[in-house]
Amino acid sequence: MLPLQTFTALVQQFAAAAQGAATALLDFTVGSISRALAEGCASIALWLQWIAVQILQMTRAATSQGLALDSWMADFSMTRLPAVAATGPVTFSRFTASSAALISVGAQVKTADGTRTFAVVLDTTNSLWSAAQNGFLIPAGTASGTCTVQDVTMDASGNLSVGTAGNVAAGSISLLASAIPGIDTVTNPVAFMNGINAESDAAFRARFANYIQTRSLATDGAVAYAIQSVQSGLQFTIQENDAGGSYQPGNFVVTVDDGSGNPPSALLSAVYTAINAVRPVGSTFTVQGPGDLTANITFMLTTNPTGNKPNLVGPITTAIDTYVDTLAVGATLAFTRLAAVIYGVDPSIVNVTSLEINGGTADIVPTQSQVVKVGTVVIS
Repeated sequence: MLPLQTFTALVQQFAAAAQGAATALLDFTVGSISRALAEGCASIALWLQWIAVQILQMTRAATSQGLALDSWMADFSMTRLPAVAATGPVTFSRFTASSAALISVGAQVKTADGTRTFAVVLDTTNSLWSAAQNGFLIPAGTASGTCTVQDVTMDASGNLSVGTAGNVAAGSISLLASAIPGIDTVTNPVAFMNGINAESDAAFRARFANYIQTRSLATDGAVAYAIQSVQSGLQFTIQENDAGGSYQPGNFVVTVDDGSGNPPSALLSAVYTAINAVRPVGSTFTVQGPGDLTANITFMLTTNPTGNKPNLVGPITTAIDTYVDTLAVGATLAFTRLAAVIYGVDPSIVNVTSLEINGGTADIVPTQSQVVKVGTVVIS
């Protein structure tokens, strides 16, 4: 923020600076030469300050950061999209299954290093769900049960601190935050990858530009802005006619993905509502999740003497999953790019040979309604 000065303050600062540099008392009474010089400089300073304010009014969104940018956007009723907490399945197990065990909604688990905390959330589609007991009931004779948890980590100030930091690797969650009767261990069988950071300054500015350009228009840009305003990190395509490209005037299809390849119905409903507010009168549209185009990857790995191939399998698989998950809906999985991703995992990797995707060496090219997802990674 620019610290603005008044005319009086500028004159006083001029007088103080001049007197501080002089060895004798200076005359700054009204009508004196020193006073006239100070007031003349203050007038020029006020003019320069006004120019600076004018420039800030025209370019502040492009130069401000953080809270300053938020305040500027608030004049247009725009707010920064919040972070999305990572969610995923965890498996609760016990050594003795002679009696039933209840995992209540809100029960917390932690990563092995204790830095991330996750809480069990309601999931009525889970076969273990018990509405009467507000939790998940693992029946007697059953050794384990799986529930959905959500990142609820707090920062040092007691504020929720979620986002990509909650995207933990498989097996990272292994601690019970408090004892759960009848439960001995917990683990996450798969990596969590749906945590998203709050909207960045750059993304916020880009969305604002789209907002300004599409206010009075029922265009692709207006639909895109509506989708982008639902949640950070959404990937999408907009297709005219039907999903297969067959002629259907007045209709368009929106394919949306949150990075999981299987966006929840609540998200699709929210996107539908947002688009419905800006669609052209008389048009029809459909909002759908993407179809998965599976990529099964195989290759041979060679390391130098310092490398440990078995220990590299996990990091390489994670790196491949992370790269592929960043591909947008309809984006091509480039065959040669995979090798670069593998080499980048560890400096001990000296060669990647016999690389194949789905048994071939061609790029994987999805339709505009598909997204590429990793099936299996086999390293020999």
